[in-house]
Amino acid sequence: MKEKIIRITTVPISLEKLLSGQLRFMSSFYDVIAVSSEKENLEKLGKAQEVPVFHLEMTRKITPIKDIIAVIKLFLFLKKTKPLIVHSHTPKAGIVGMLAAKLAGVPHRLHTVAGLPLLEVTGLKRKLLNVVEKFTYACANKVYPNSFGLRDIIIENNFCEPEKLKVLANGSSNGIDTSYFNSELFSVNQNLNLKNELGIHPDDFVFVFVGRLVRDKGINEMVLAFELLQKENAKIKLLLVGDYENDLDPLSSTTVNSINTNNSILAVGFKNDVRPYFAIANTLVFPSYREGFPNVVMQAGAMNLPCIVSNINGCNEIIIEKENGFIIPVKNDLAIFEAMKKILSNTLLTTKMKTNSRAMIVSRYEQKVVWDAILSEYRTFDPRI
Repeated sequence: MKEKIIRITTVPISLEKLLSGQLRFMSSFYDVIAVSSEKENLEKLGKAQEVPVFHLEMTRKITPIKDIIAVIKLFLFLKKTKPLIVHSHTPKAGIVGMLAAKLAGVPHRLHTVAGLPLLEVTGLKRKLLNVVEKFTYACANKVYPNSFGLRDIIIENNFCEPEKLKVLANGSSNGIDTSYFNSELFSVNQNLNLKNELGIHPDDFVFVFVGRLVRDKGINEMVLAFELLQKENAKIKLLLVGDYENDLDPLSSTTVNSINTNNSILAVGFKNDVRPYFAIANTLVFPSYREGFPNVVMQAGAMNLPCIVSNINGCNEIIIEKENGFIIPVKNDLAIFEAMKKILSNTLLTTKMKTNSRAMIVSRYEQKVVWDAILSEYRTFDPRI
């Protein structure tokens, strides 16, 4: 009989995108149950991953009453199912999952940290979020930062004792399926057709961003940099793949106006499959303020793209300066502009970085390596082994 493992995130898209394929893999060894909010999307994910699900309504905001209700519901579910392990991801699922699991007497409570949104918060709200973060880690037996830089930040902020922390493999929560993220899967004709559909000339140089179109991804600065570069080079495009989140972290009105009125900035919205957009691009620009271990940068690298990234944990572990991209200061539009300009003007260096990009991802972050590392961790808690 298989032991039960509960995997919990605040919203199902985190299970779907951040842990793509992992639940199905783990279900070969354990009875995996996916827990998240948004019942309809969660049930779709369960069918796709071939795992049972438990709907638990959670919010991504500070909602104490709803959060207490979620803890009680999860506590009752855990007492009934008696899992060996509860493994949480994302901040709200972390506090709800770890507290309910501790109260229910779950023997092994694991929490993965894939970014710290509180780093961009100040004042009383920051103090409150610090307390919640510390409490989450206190309820957990083990805490897994998904990058070495994030581990250092957790220690610097005294969120928990260093002995409780562990980075698995070389970092990342899920690794990268390099057989799936492979530019060779897309023909020249396919790429030309998509470019034509989007109004991109074959000679245009395409900078791409993939992710949420929000302030803390550096979109305001990136658009400013692009429009400055446009004054020097008309044959460039900025391709934005992702949705706005106006209720949580809106862009400036100036940026939104530029996106809506500049014919060289192409916002295509959220896409389930981002590979066709990487395939028609020349360089990823990812000037985020904070990350855990960004899948987008690994995906772009696997698709042979050099990357311009901000000097933050995760990004500065995947990218090595002038080897597979450029590392720039955070919140600096001029630095983004200069890096984009170098990519355009230094053809030899850009070609070298493009050549290196995929090999550097394959050698360090292949998905099976990360999955095996997580499975090995689970097995250290398994009484059958």
